[in-house]
This record gives sequence, structure tokens and C-alpha cells, in this order.
Amino acid sequence: MFPRPIEHRGAVANVTYRIALYVAVCLWLIPLAAVLMTSVRSIADINAGNYWGMPDELQLVENYTQVFIATPMGRYLLNSLLISIPAVAGAVALSTLAGFALAKYKFRANVWLFALFIGGNFVPFQILMIPVRDLTIDLGLYDTHWALIFFHVAFQAGFCTLFMRNFIVGIPDALIEAARVEGVSEWRIFWYVVLPLVRPALAALSVLVFTFIWNDFFWALVLVQSDEVRPVTAGLNALQGQWLASWQYMSAGAVIAALPPVALFFTMQRHFIAGLTLGATKG
Repeated sequence: MFPRPIEHRGAVANVTYRIALYVAVCLWLIPLAAVLMTSVRSIADINAGNYWGMPDELQLVENYTQVFIATPMGRYLLNSLLISIPAVAGAVALSTLAGFALAKYKFRANVWLFALFIGGNFVPFQILMIPVRDLTIDLGLYDTHWALIFFHVAFQAGFCTLFMRNFIVGIPDALIEAARVEGVSEWRIFWYVVLPLVRPALAALSVLVFTFIWNDFFWALVLVQSDEVRPVTAGLNALQGQWLASWQYMSAGAVIAALPPVALFFTMQRHFIAGLTLGATKG
């Protein structure tokens, strides 16, 4: 039997890839579409079992308005901002400094510290639930914004340092040595030479870390318990009543909670893509 022509095999592969793409898109969009449709249904429509059909009565304005009136959604969103922004700033700043040290300074423990950052990313943080909770209680940070801020800075530092180190190591050493010969201080080298060159990487890392922290649910349940501190992910869970769940409000709240990371991504899209592809075309 003769092998199939290259053109035929290419056409079959093209069709296969497109089918796989369409299936992946459908699998990804179906849950999102279900949540979006539920967010504009009436409670009577939901109780009647109409989950996938068109809503009998659209309640777009009512549901999205009522979720702020009948629930502390505004407070939850503010809490998430008060937690996410400082945590992102702290994790990115700390990891950029640490990544610069690992990438451009030669000292005896360099390789071991780098291996420690790599290994730390494989530790399942869920097993640390009880020690971390007890530590925040002992420090008087339990049920405060600072508990989640300090936790996320600490636990995101490993991945962020690994991320930034891999970008900073690509900066030519000659560029830094030339600045040192000119008498430029190490801090000014970092601020005026290194940071401008890794700006796309900083943007990409900030978007990723913000998304991780904003969407965190596990530690939001473990380290806080009051509405005054609870972020939006845990707040959505708190909207579920003991006897009856207002699914239309929970779905509307979920859509609202997803908007800040999506808006940040599209705002930083150019820098995000440039950061992820930085160095990909280097020989």
C-alpha cells in the first residue's frame, strides 16, 4: 500500500486540529454560558428546572442590581482589591530583587537557593493549612486583610522569583559590568538598567499573580471568617443560604467577580504577551 500524499495528510491533520479546537472551546464556554444565563433568570424560572433553555423572563438589570443591594458584594469586591493589590506589589517587588540576586550575583549558595525556590513550587500548600492558620492566630493576624496579604506574598514568592530569575539571567552581563565600571551603584543598576529591560516580564507576572490571588478560595476560607474581611470568592460561597440558594444572585456575583481579572488582562494584553514570549526567539 502506497503512503498517502503529503497534501492529503496535511489536510487530515488540519481538520483534526480544528475539530480539537472547537471541542476545547465548547468545553470551556459551556460552564461560562450556563453561569451567564443563570445570572439573568428569575428564581421561578430556576425552580421550574429551566437551566439550559432560554430564560422565560430576562432579569438582567434586576439581578445585577439586587446582588449589590441584597448582599455585601460591594464589600467583598473591595476586600479583594485591598488584598490583591498589596500582595501582588509585594510578591513582584520581592521576587524581582531576589531574581536579580540569583541571576547576576555569584556566591556559594546560589545554586542551592535556586533549587530551593524550584522545589518549593512542588509542595502542596494545602498541607500547610493548620500550621499557617495557627501562626496567623498567634500573630494576631487571623481574620484580617494582613493574614491573606502576608500569606500570598510568601507563597507566591517562590514561583515569582523563579519566573523573574529566568528573565533577568538573559540580560547581558556586559551591560551590567559597563555600568559598574562607570561607578553606578548596584541599586541604580537594578532600577535604571534591569527593570526597564524586564518590564514585559513584570507585566505578565503581575497579571498572573493578580489572577491567582483574586481567584483564591481555599485560603480565603481558612484565614478569614467575617464579611468585613472576606474576599469575593469566599463571599460568593457565603451567599448560599441554609435552606435556599439564590442561584441567580450567586451567578451574577460570579460574573461580576470575574470582570476585574478579565479587564486587567485586556488592559495589559500587549505587555502580557510580550512578557510570555520574551526570549522565545533568541538563538
